[in-house]
Amino acid sequence: GHGTQMAGLIAAPRGSGGTAVGAAYNCNLLSIRVTSDVVINGSSEKTGVADGLTIAANRSNVKIISMSIGDVISTSRVSDAVKYAYGKGKLIFAAAGTSLSWTSWWGVIFPANMAECVAITGVKDGLPLEKCNTCHEGSKVDFVVVMQRRSDTNRTALTLALSGNTPAYVGGSSAATATTAGIAAQVWATNPSMTRDQVLTKLKNASSLYPSRNANLGWGIIDASRAVA
Repeated sequence: GHGTQMAGLIAAPRGSGGTAVGAAYNCNLLSIRVTSDVVINGSSEKTGVADGLTIAANRSNVKIISMSIGDVISTSRVSDAVKYAYGKGKLIFAAAGTSLSWTSWWGVIFPANMAECVAITGVKDGLPLEKCNTCHEGSKVDFVVVMQRRSDTNRTALTLALSGNTPAYVGGSSAATATTAGIAAQVWATNPSMTRDQVLTKLKNASSLYPSRNANLGWGIIDASRAVA
């Protein structure tokens, strides 16, 4: 379910049935099932994530990797695979962390806290920028996406439901990560010969706080139309 909804945020096709549309609805999506849930804590899950990263890294037609998964404890098996994918020129987005209020004091989780990953979290709508209730924040966060209404706890991101045409509401840093990966795909599509760093620069330049950087929320919210233009 979670994977389907994240895939929908990135690449749900445009249709006429009233369902949600992905940020990069024309992109090619490679979906790899690597864990049983969003926490990379089992030995088989660590192996799965490392294997998935390696598969994506070795495919020349994969430019962006989106990981709406993580753990508070780092593991060398996964970090080695992240570094391998980074070495292949991939732009890697990872969720800063989403958890119940009693653990959201924790900063940016692994692997989003790695230098090779672009860390994403969710914020409430309106100003000043404020993280959503269940989202993690910290100095490692690079970009944010609106994921919660300021007036209540309702989630704001629309994606594919598990059945039917009525969109499902999702939120948290996971959904923010998938959305940002979709925006990056839009930007890269304007000039496929760009490097990862050139795409990242375009995302930064189109962000709400750039050239300033918030201590916990990075460059702020990306204006997708500005980034593409």
